[in-house]
Amino acid sequence: MGRPTFGGKSPDCGLLNRHCSPGLAIQVYISGNGLMILGGPDHLLQTIYHDDCPALVAVTIDETTGKIATASSNDIYVYRPYGMQEGLMKWSLQHTIPRPDEGPEVVTLSWGSDEELLIGSSSLRLFQTAAEETEIWNRRLSKPAKLAQFSYDADFIASTGLHDRLVKLWRRQSFGAEDTRFDYTYLPHPTAVTAIHWRRPHTRQQATSHVLYSNCGDGKIRIWAAMDPHGVQGLQLWAEMDLQASIQPRQLSIGTQSKDRFAFIIDSQDFASATAAAVQKAANNQSRGYHAINHLVEVARSSPEIVVILDRHGHMSAWGLENVGGKVRKPTDVFNIAHVENFFLGFPESAAPAENNTQLVPLCFELLDPPFALLVHHFDGRIEWLGCRLDELFDPSPQQERVCEKWLWTGHDGSVKKIVRSTSGKAIISRTNDNNALIWKQRHGGSNLGLDLSSSLDCLEHIHRSWLLHDGDFVVNLHHRSISLWDARSSPAASVGCVPFDLEGQLICLVKLPEKHLDATALHVAAITAKKQGIVWEIKLPRRSNKSPESEDASPPCIGWFCTFTLDVREDLSFLSPVDPAGSALWTSSSLDTFAKDIAISYSSEGRLRSWTAALDINHMSVEWLSSSVVETGVENPSLASASSTRKAAVVDASKTGLTVWDIRSGQLEHKFQYGDFDLIQDLDWSATPDNQALLAVGFPHKVVVLAQMRYDYLSAGPAWAPVREIHIKDSTPHPIGDSTWLGSGNLVIGAGNQLFVYDKTADPADEMVSDIAVPIHRQGRMDLFDLVTLLNGPLPLFHPQFLSQCVLAEGDDLDSFVSMTPEDLILESQAFSFAGQQGKGPEHVREADADPDTNIEDVADSLNETLSKVSIPQLSSHEQMHLADMVACVSAVEKHRRSMDENAGRYLLFFRQHMIRKAQIPPKRTNVSYREIVWAYHSGSQDIIVDLVSRQFHGRMLWEHAKECGLFMWMTDITALRTQFEVIARNEYTKSDEKNPVDCSLYYLALRKKNVLVGLWRLAGWNREQASTHRLLSNNFQEPRWKTAALKNAYALLGKRRFQYAASFFLLAGNLQDAVNICLHQLGDLQLAIAIARVYEGDDGLVLRMLLENKVLPQAASEGNRWLATWAFWMLGRRDMAVRSLISPVHTLLDTVEAPKLQAKSYLANDPALVVLYKQLRGRTLQTLKGASKVSPRDEWEFVIQNARLYDRMGCDLLALDLVRNWEFLVQPKGLPCKEEAPPDPRQLLRRRSSLVVDDLSSPKSPTAMKSGVGKAPPQKVFEEPKANSLLDSFGF
Repeated sequence: MGRPTFGGKSPDCGLLNRHCSPGLAIQVYISGNGLMILGGPDHLLQTIYHDDCPALVAVTIDETTGKIATASSNDIYVYRPYGMQEGLMKWSLQHTIPRPDEGPEVVTLSWGSDEELLIGSSSLRLFQTAAEETEIWNRRLSKPAKLAQFSYDADFIASTGLHDRLVKLWRRQSFGAEDTRFDYTYLPHPTAVTAIHWRRPHTRQQATSHVLYSNCGDGKIRIWAAMDPHGVQGLQLWAEMDLQASIQPRQLSIGTQSKDRFAFIIDSQDFASATAAAVQKAANNQSRGYHAINHLVEVARSSPEIVVILDRHGHMSAWGLENVGGKVRKPTDVFNIAHVENFFLGFPESAAPAENNTQLVPLCFELLDPPFALLVHHFDGRIEWLGCRLDELFDPSPQQERVCEKWLWTGHDGSVKKIVRSTSGKAIISRTNDNNALIWKQRHGGSNLGLDLSSSLDCLEHIHRSWLLHDGDFVVNLHHRSISLWDARSSPAASVGCVPFDLEGQLICLVKLPEKHLDATALHVAAITAKKQGIVWEIKLPRRSNKSPESEDASPPCIGWFCTFTLDVREDLSFLSPVDPAGSALWTSSSLDTFAKDIAISYSSEGRLRSWTAALDINHMSVEWLSSSVVETGVENPSLASASSTRKAAVVDASKTGLTVWDIRSGQLEHKFQYGDFDLIQDLDWSATPDNQALLAVGFPHKVVVLAQMRYDYLSAGPAWAPVREIHIKDSTPHPIGDSTWLGSGNLVIGAGNQLFVYDKTADPADEMVSDIAVPIHRQGRMDLFDLVTLLNGPLPLFHPQFLSQCVLAEGDDLDSFVSMTPEDLILESQAFSFAGQQGKGPEHVREADADPDTNIEDVADSLNETLSKVSIPQLSSHEQMHLADMVACVSAVEKHRRSMDENAGRYLLFFRQHMIRKAQIPPKRTNVSYREIVWAYHSGSQDIIVDLVSRQFHGRMLWEHAKECGLFMWMTDITALRTQFEVIARNEYTKSDEKNPVDCSLYYLALRKKNVLVGLWRLAGWNREQASTHRLLSNNFQEPRWKTAALKNAYALLGKRRFQYAASFFLLAGNLQDAVNICLHQLGDLQLAIAIARVYEGDDGLVLRMLLENKVLPQAASEGNRWLATWAFWMLGRRDMAVRSLISPVHTLLDTVEAPKLQAKSYLANDPALVVLYKQLRGRTLQTLKGASKVSPRDEWEFVIQNARLYDRMGCDLLALDLVRNWEFLVQPKGLPCKEEAPPDPRQLLRRRSSLVVDDLSSPKSPTAMKSGVGKAPPQKVFEEPKANSLLDSFGF
């Protein structure tokens, strides 16, 4: 919250007052130049900073209007509330009252009646602040005022000066802005007055019966009352209370005695309300005894004022004052309520004399829980909020704890610059620009978000980096030319060692090195410079004990030099930072390899990200560093980067608006965010759930966006990261964020100004961010952020649509063959689901229905979809349940034709139907089927059935936009059928409008070389003004150069008029296929149209098509990392070996291209796990594919399989990952290389189970140019090969 202003200057400084508006209790205090406004112990309403003024010295709040006044040494600021009726209460500046040039600064403020503000300094000034600030009274003082307070009815002002033994009592003679007058008398005291307090009136009679409490340096409280209201004195001394005599400890040992006394007063009104709340609480708790509550009720019957006195050793004495101000005082008017022990308030033990004081302020609100609270303002910079019940507080029976700490308000004087967490996240250190640091530890137990201040650290040298050891018990600070170790087990922290050093270059990193044993007493930290030079220090700490602090090792901590090193890396280091541990301990195995945990990342200006791990050699006093992974991000001159121990990294570009998230292990780009020009990223912080799912907090000047890791979704190309929470601090403070970090529990700590904000880890299902990512939540209320991330990740249920879709792609119908349980065993009894019309029937019924050949699949699908429309399925969101229903409908439609088509046709049709259904649900967005579906259809032997079913989908009226949507002219292999279907498109394009414009179909008929048909159509287009000239032109012979030139002129003229498709048709009329293809590519941006025209016009062996594939399609596939497009293009070129290799190797490595791949090529979407299914299917199909597979090294194939298993795991398809790694068969590697004279080995020998259906498609040797470019002849016809004698046994694995 910020360190409260030092209170020794004035006991009223930083005192929290109260304002009771409907449903809201407000507390205020000042910290530096900031005003903190709260609505409870942990509810910050607003922070107001005064950037252009010195520190604030006083604050007060008007309980009637809610106005707040603060004072600095120069000015007084008056703030007016607004938004009270709407429940969003805030304050805005109403007046600024300058201080007079002469005299000392303002030290006290007090509100009177009708928005009057009393300002006390060298004079008392009274201002009316209702509209314009108007001074209505001013009186010069002989001594500057230290305290000045209005009575509650504003009839009296009590004031006293510094070290003054007289209280000046001002009595108002008249009200009004024009004639305000006061006379005064003195209340004498034997020594200096230290505190004053007006009684809060409980009844109307008490409102005119004024009572003033004064605390004096002689250790006595004096009660002044208006026993003679008509007397000259105004108030008379009613009673005295000796604080020393009020507490008599039962034990007479010296250690239990203290001369220091502290006191607070509970007014009768507050005591009555707190007693009523305690009685009601006790009535609800039947198990609690009624002795204490009966004692409290007996005391409250006479409505006494309560004076509570306590010392530093937990002794407390409570006294009741009855009939205060009565003319006749009886001996029983002052009576003892209780004398109890174990009332400890955490008084400072080793504070400076000026800070060794405490002020106590009681709060009694019905809104509080419990309704009585005690604010303990320690002058060393802390305010404690203690809660208790009055019956427990005054219970005479022994109790261990009478109060519980609800919250602690403390912090820094200056702005927070840096926050560093410990490895476990149980402690943090916050640091300011002036090298003052505070060590905080997370509060244990319950759902409390609080941080306990553990220690403070003041350093004379500049702190460059900090590291916490032993959960904040020790601190390592790195300075420019030295390193220091601090013992923070007590406060303030003590320096236990400082070691100077001399390294070349600027320091850029301080990192703790992994130890071989988690309980090692000797720890090691390393510092690294931009010149790649480093030094390691050894730190010996006392051995920690889990039993008790007394059993810890008593050996003193120390720090010393260990070794120096140099990082072996060629590129320059832009920066190097430690990896965020995200709660995991740093340890290493006996060997240094890439499986060791990363401890740091480095980044170069060229965009190369490296992760580093290290291993210590204690015997040889050395350290070995290893670059465990390298990622080429392509982000040049990054402004910020951060990595997590979960091997995720985030990189911010030079403009500070672009963010990329990477998987370090695989080098994949998982997501890219682009924020607005005014949203500058300034901080990145990582956290992780217990099952290692990552969270990333992206810090901006006034907000923090929390991003959560999500499952990979290749079918919908969904995001791998999504925002789940956005924290705005402008509502709480205008100061920009300095730094932020995660605690190990998942709470987020944000430092802004001199305040630390701790946010819980709850997520609201009703939040728009959470609802947008379709979280399967079937309950109301908030949920844990870690639980939310677990829902977004982890294994999918077997009925999840993504899992079922991947099963279809991975041929996972028999997944239960490799586990020792049936799918029915995976269904929990509590989640057993009975379909409509099948109540009481178990899984056996379902299996029997599936096995029955007479079962109508459509009826089963209809029954399932009817049930899905009525019942919410656990673990599925409404969006996912809708996709499941769509998938059931698609499977039902495809299953009807299952026996007449192959698996690839089934895959294509299934996902094509899903595409059509989703397009109908979101009509504004028109997309095409992916290249993945196109490749499935391309390798299908049932294309005639696919064409028929796809045509039916468009009701037999397929236009070009429909053909492009389904990729028809990319996956059809029969050139005759292709041209037939293209003519159907031409005919439908002509008839799609009522006017039947021949322009719409010109390109298609001319690509089919059917000019005569087009001439006939123009003959019928009499309505077209271009009919006569066009018909006359088309009637000529375009084999003649004259008419070719005429066609070209018309084509260029149409290009100038931006009639691109019509211009391409005239290029075809002139026989210029290349220009027509170029127009389709560049002007129309339609790659599929260019491919279709080239295939229809000159066939699959044409030169233009080959150049298109080589110069456009393959470079585009390499740039985008699209392996589906690349394998299709290679197969079209007859390079089936390259088609297989492109499924594993990055496409750009297979081409002679110098163009670097785009950032999109590094996306996780480029590594679709369905590629491994296609690779397994194609590698043994022909001799060419076997040859291509043989060029893939076993290491690359192994990494390919493992990478796809990781992708399945990230998708939530763990069973598919297990099936892949368990059943994968690698090619048999030849034992020796063949001699030059020997013929190359038969590729079929690479198969573990040699198939007799391997097609021999090895063509004659190509020219060197053709070999380099990947160009080859069209694939020959498939040849059936007679099976060998032993192939039957091989098929059974013998």
